Amino acid sequence: MRLLVTGGAGFIGSNFIRLVLAERPDWRIVNLDKLTYAGNLENLRDVEDDPRYRFVQGDICDESVVSEAAAGCDVIVNFAAETHVDRSIMDPMAFLRTDMEGTFVLLAAVREGKAGQLLQVSTDEVYGSVPQGLADESYPMRPSSPYSASKAGADMLCLSYWATYGTPVVITRGANNIGPYQYPEKAVPLFVTNALDDAALPLYGDGMQVRDYTYVDDHCRGILLALEKGESGEVYNIGAGNEMRNIDMARFLLAEIGKPESFIEHVKDRPGHDRRYAPDSSKLKSLGWEPRYDATEALRATVRWYADNRWWWEPIKSGEHYRQYYQRQYGKR
Repeated sequence: MRLLVTGGAGFIGSNFIRLVLAERPDWRIVNLDKLTYAGNLENLRDVEDDPRYRFVQGDICDESVVSEAAAGCDVIVNFAAETHVDRSIMDPMAFLRTDMEGTFVLLAAVREGKAGQLLQVSTDEVYGSVPQGLADESYPMRPSSPYSASKAGADMLCLSYWATYGTPVVITRGANNIGPYQYPEKAVPLFVTNALDDAALPLYGDGMQVRDYTYVDDHCRGILLALEKGESGEVYNIGAGNEMRNIDMARFLLAEIGKPESFIEHVKDRPGHDRRYAPDSSKLKSLGWEPRYDATEALRATVRWYADNRWWWEPIKSGEHYRQYYQRQYGKR
C-alpha cells in the first residue's frame, strides 16, 4: 500500500504516519504538508530517515503539486485543514480555501486516476451541538462555526463526487482529539502548558460544555480501520465516548500537575460555542474498532507527554506568532 498523507506534519497526521510505519511495515508514505504555523517537522523527526517515508512541502490547493505527489498512490488520507474554531472566527476565508477548495483538488486527483481513493478526515463538529443522545452518521449537520461549516461543505462535496462520478471516498468524523504534538492553541495542551508555567487557564463561559476527549492513537487506529475495511460512499464516526465537561477537564489537569483550581480563569465565551458533542461510533465498532483509552487515561497520558517534552512546546509558545495570537484571542477577555 502506498499512501499520500496530506497535512502529515500536523497533530493527528503525524501520529497517523507514526502508527502506520510502526504497524504496516510494507506500506510507504508520502507526506504532503504546506507547513503552516501548526505544521511542524519536529513532530516526525524520529521517522524522517525511514526509507518508507518521504516529505514534500506543498499546498493541497495547488493542482500540479497534488497531481505529482499523488501519482501511483493507492489512497490519499486528507488531514490537511485549518482546524481551530477561534481562528475560523477571526479569518473564515482561510478555512474555506484549505478545507473546501483543497478537498476539491484532492477529489479531482482521485477522479482523474492519480490515486485510487480519498479518505477524508472530518470532524463531529459538523453535527453542531447535540443536546441529548448521540449523533450517528445520519444526524443532521448543523455547523455552528466557519470551521465546522467548511468541514461540512467538504464532506458534502465528497459525497457528491461519490454519487455523481463514482469517485471512491470514505469519510471519518472524529471527536475532540488529545495527545502528543497538538499545537497549544487547543484547550487541553493550552491548559496543560499554562499550568506547567504557572499561568492561568482561560476557560470559556461557565465551562459546562461537554466534549468527547478521544486519545489521538485511538482516533488514528479508527482511521486506519476505515481505510482498510470502510466502504466507499460511507461515513464513520470516531469517538471514544469519553464525555467530560470542560471545567472538569481543567480541574483534572490541575490535579495531575499539582496546581490549585484557582488557576482557572473564566473568560468571555466565544460566539456560537456548541454545548455538547457526542458522536455515536457504533458503525465503526461493528468493523472491529474499540478505543483503548478512557477519558482519565487519555488526559493523564497527555499531561505526561507535555510535562516530559518541553523541548517541543516551549519554542512554539515563546515565538512571536503564538504570542500575538494569544494576546489577540485572550487579551481583552
